[in-house]
Amino acid sequence: MIVLIRKEVQALKYTLSVLVENCPGVLSKVSGLFSRRAFNIDSLAVGVTQDPTVSRITIVVNGDDATTEQVEKQLNKLVDVIKVKTLPHGGYISRELILLKIACNVSNRGEIIQIADIFQAKIIDVTHTTLTLEFSGIVSRIASLENMLQPYGIREIVRTGTIALEKGPQEILINKK
Repeated sequence: MIVLIRKEVQALKYTLSVLVENCPGVLSKVSGLFSRRAFNIDSLAVGVTQDPTVSRITIVVNGDDATTEQVEKQLNKLVDVIKVKTLPHGGYISRELILLKIACNVSNRGEIIQIADIFQAKIIDVTHTTLTLEFSGIVSRIASLENMLQPYGIREIVRTGTIALEKGPQEILINKK
């Protein structure tokens, strides 16, 4: 009798913080690297840093340790990349911003406002037929807010993608190549 044992590798979410030169075409090069490797990006956010010549790209991906390590090495080879760091699980603070336009009427407006209050979401626009909410938080809280509002009818959603910083005094120093 032959017994086959199949070991399943659990895919985890990894958050990479990438410092790059703030110049045209860099984002295309970074995303192209993921595309060529058939590696899906769950979330991507880009913004300038304290140095206006440097941008930070926060990328959230699914994978395993080996794949993530390979992507980190490939990113480091790109000319405009200054530094890449995979943030340690549980060792960083992350947030995402979401705007939600919810269908409402006179009879359910109070319920939607109560849900917004529970989540500490801001009401940023009100019409006779809609409420628009702004909420910032971790991905699981955003999902909970969406689930609570789903029965009322979500008309539109827009999300920023995850941004993250390592906890404590650690920082990714800007050492230009």
